[in-house]
Amino acid sequence: MIILIKLIIAHIIGDFLLQPNSLVKEKEEKKIKSWKLYLHSLIHGLLVLVLLWDFSYWFLSLLIMVSHAIIDILKLYNQKDGTKSIWFFIDQLIHLIIIVGLWFIFFKPEIQFASWYENTQIWVYTAAILLITFVSGILIRQLMSKWINELEDKNNESLSHAGTYIGILERLFVFFFVVTDNWEGIGFLLAAKSVFRFGDLRESKDRKLTEYILIGTLLSFGIAIAIGQLALMLVGIKN
Repeated sequence: MIILIKLIIAHIIGDFLLQPNSLVKEKEEKKIKSWKLYLHSLIHGLLVLVLLWDFSYWFLSLLIMVSHAIIDILKLYNQKDGTKSIWFFIDQLIHLIIIVGLWFIFFKPEIQFASWYENTQIWVYTAAILLITFVSGILIRQLMSKWINELEDKNNESLSHAGTYIGILERLFVFFFVVTDNWEGIGFLLAAKSVFRFGDLRESKDRKLTEYILIGTLLSFGIAIAIGQLALMLVGIKN
C-alpha cells in the first residue's frame, strides 16, 4: 500500500505542483513539438525514483514516464475548447489506472527504510494535504467551469441547474453528519448558507454570483470531508 501512495504523491507533485500554467499553454500550442511536454514526463519518472528511493525501480519509472507522455499527447490532440474539462478528468483517470496497474505488476515486499520513511500515516496525510491544498482548487474550477460565462450573462436570473446541485450537496452533507453523529455540522451548514443568502439578490448577476460561491464552498467542504475520511480509513489499514 505504501508504494502505491508514494506513486500517487509523485503524480500529484508532477502534475499539479510542478506544472505551471505556462507549461500547460505551451503544450497545448505546440503539442508533440513542445520540449516541455517531454520535460514534464521526465519529471514524473524522476519523482518516482526519488520517492521510492531505489534505482532498482528504474524500469517502473521509465514506464510511468513514457505512459504519461503518451496519455498527455492523446489528450492534447483530442481535447477541444469545449471539452477541456472532460479531458482533464479522463486524463487523470487514465493516469491513475496506469499507476495502479503498474503497482500491481511491480509490487514487492517493502524495502526497509528508516521507520519514519516507512510510516503509512506520514504518506497518507502527505497525500491528503497535497490533494486539499493544490488539487482540490483545480478540481473545483474544472467542475464549475461551465458557469463562468453565465456570470456575465444578464438574461438569466440564475445559473443553470444551480438550485438542483446546491440541494444535492446540502442533503449529502446532512446525511454524512447524521450517520457520523456530528449534528453540530448541520448547524454550521445552515449558518454558512444563511450568510450567502442574506440580502438575497436584487440583481440577477448578484444571485448567480451567490449561487456560484455557494456551490464552490459546498464542493470545497465536501472534498475536504471525503479526503479526511479516506485518509483515516487508509491509516487504519495495516502495512
